[in-house]
Amino acid sequence: MTGQSISRALLRHHGDVDAEPGLVDYAVNVRLTRPPGWLRERLAAALDRLGSYPSAADHASATQAVADRHGVSHDRVLLLNGSAEGFALLPRLRPRLAAVVHPSFTEPEVALTDAGVPVHRVQLSPEDGYQLRSELVPENADLVVIGNPTNPTSVLHPAAELLALARPGRTVVVDEAFIDAVPGERESLAGSEADGLLVFRSLTKMWALPGLRAGYVLGAPDLLARLAAHRPQWPVGTLTLEAFRACSEPFAVAEAERAAVEFETQRAELIRALAELPGVHVNEPASAPFLLLAVKDGSRVRLALRERGIAVRRGDTFPGLDADHIRVAVRSPEQSEPLLTALREVLG
Repeated sequence: MTGQSISRALLRHHGDVDAEPGLVDYAVNVRLTRPPGWLRERLAAALDRLGSYPSAADHASATQAVADRHGVSHDRVLLLNGSAEGFALLPRLRPRLAAVVHPSFTEPEVALTDAGVPVHRVQLSPEDGYQLRSELVPENADLVVIGNPTNPTSVLHPAAELLALARPGRTVVVDEAFIDAVPGERESLAGSEADGLLVFRSLTKMWALPGLRAGYVLGAPDLLARLAAHRPQWPVGTLTLEAFRACSEPFAVAEAERAAVEFETQRAELIRALAELPGVHVNEPASAPFLLLAVKDGSRVRLALRERGIAVRRGDTFPGLDADHIRVAVRSPEQSEPLLTALREVLG
C-alpha cells in the first residue's frame, strides 16, 4: 500500500467516537437527532411484522421502491445492511489492484486491505482544493473508489470526470452517501447505466438512521450478483425494508431537497463566520453538510474545544491530512453559534 502510514485502528476511527455523551456534537454529519415523525410512525407500524421473517415480497417491494426513486430497473438495485456492508463486499469482485482516492471515507480501504487486496492511495492535493486528478489513478487499477461529495473535504466532483475513470475491466465505485444533501443531487450518477459503475447510497445522514443500517448500491446486475454471492439469508431486516419504501416516496424526496437547499444556505453562512476567525482555512468550494478546516496547532484547538463541551471530528485519521485538520458539521446559525463562540475563545 502506498501513501501515508496510518494504523488500521485510526482508519476505523469515525465521528461518533469524537462525539462523546455530554458534548455538543459537530463531529457527526447526521441531519437530525432522530428520524422525522412521519418516518418514526412508519417504522412503528412495522413493529408488528417483526414476528415473521422478512418475505421475498417485502424485499422485492422495497427494492422496487428504490428503483423507482432513481428511475432504474429493479435488477440494478442491491439493498444493504448499511453502505458499510457494501464496502465489506467489494473484495468479492476480486480486484488485482484497488485505487482509493484520498482524503476520503476509510472503510473501503480497510475492507480491501483486510481481504489482502493491494491498495494504491491516490492522494489529492490541498493546493487545488483536493480536486480529482484522474491522471494519478494507475492505469492498471481494476477497482477505483471515490466519494462524491467526498468526506471529509466536502468536494463535489463533476460526474463527467468520474465517468472518465471508467476502463474496460475496471469497476468504479462512487460513494454518494451525502449526495442527497446537494440541491438537485447534481453530479449524481445514481441513474447512470455506465459499464463498470457502482453507486453507493445511504439513508443514514438525511433521515437520522445510523442505528438502523440502511444503504444500497446501484449498478449492473452482473456486478451486483457478484457482490451478493454468499450473503446470509435475510441480510436486510423488516424495519430497514420499511425505511427504504418510506424514504423513496416522492414526498420524502421533496423533503430531502428542501433540506439540501437549507444546507446550502447554512453552509455559506458558516463559511462566512469561520472566515472571520484568525488562522482558520476552510477548504472550498464545499458542497456537503460538513466543512474541512485547516487550523494551526489543530490538536490543541480540538482538545480546547472539547474542554468547552464541543466535539469536532479529528482529521489526522484520513490519509493525506494531519492533526491541523478538523471537520465540522454544518448546522443552522443558531446551532453553530456555540462552536463559533468556542473557536473565538480558543483562537484568541
